[in-house]
Amino acid sequence: MSLHLQSTESGRLRHLLTLEGLPRETLVALLDRAQAFVDHGGAADPRTALAGTAVCTLFFEASTRTRLSFQRAAQRLGADVLGFDASTSSTSKGESALDTLRTIEAMGVRGFIVRQREDGGAARLAAAAQPGTAVVNAGDGRSAHPTQGLLDVLTLRQAKGADFARLKVAIVGDIRHSRVARSELHALRTLGIGEIRACGPAGLLPGDATLDGCGVGDDLDAALDGVDAVFMLRLQRERMAEGLVPSLEEYHRDYGLTAARLRRAAPDAVVLHPGPMNRGVEISDEVADGPQSMVLRQVANGVAVRMAVLEALLA
Repeated sequence: MSLHLQSTESGRLRHLLTLEGLPRETLVALLDRAQAFVDHGGAADPRTALAGTAVCTLFFEASTRTRLSFQRAAQRLGADVLGFDASTSSTSKGESALDTLRTIEAMGVRGFIVRQREDGGAARLAAAAQPGTAVVNAGDGRSAHPTQGLLDVLTLRQAKGADFARLKVAIVGDIRHSRVARSELHALRTLGIGEIRACGPAGLLPGDATLDGCGVGDDLDAALDGVDAVFMLRLQRERMAEGLVPSLEEYHRDYGLTAARLRRAAPDAVVLHPGPMNRGVEISDEVADGPQSMVLRQVANGVAVRMAVLEALLA
């Protein structure tokens, strides 16, 4: 459903719900436009691009980086931004997400940035939206987080160049529950990445086709050997009740990225993490704050990527 909803017959984006199946030329165009915003502000005055357009951040799940990044991106494009807080909205009285969208849409809002707990939640809202309304998936369940995938590969491209075919990358941690990992995998494959290694304990690796074509293992030292980039994932503590790892201490011992472990990667390897970081669990302070860390650059690139997406959908 997402792919059918996402583009018009002519190929123009009307929503951004997933990176899976997104044409390479569309993905690269979004990255190029985001890079232009990074380099030059993108236009003589990007503040006019969405002047008079109303955008709502419709978040039914907690967020810091993504929500504020989208707000900043919309503001920089000149949009009117409405913030939505599920805890103080009519959803606490039983109103459905669909009725919430229709209510806000009736106020003249054209862009919705949606975060949902349920897989496919953003696509269901997009399917019900009026013509001319654009929905951006800001994370739904375990399915997808397309703008995070875009900003991660933009950060990798800035660090390593556009020829992904020569690169080896490792994705480490809780891949099973990670919508970020799925979007990263879609983007990396579309851009022709040379080699992907997926690493984590068996209970945190997906049992479906998510990792098809990847080298899969539970030995972090082997996964790091000679890689050009390491994508670390948050250990989702809310899943700890399922007993997926024995303890945080054992997880850090076996899968935490330390400076000593990072030396197994290529000397100029970069480290990415979508945040929030569990320091001392999946990543040590010395790596998170070290010279190979791209974490804050990812945050900065997030604003530019989200500007490019909102401009493509709404300008």
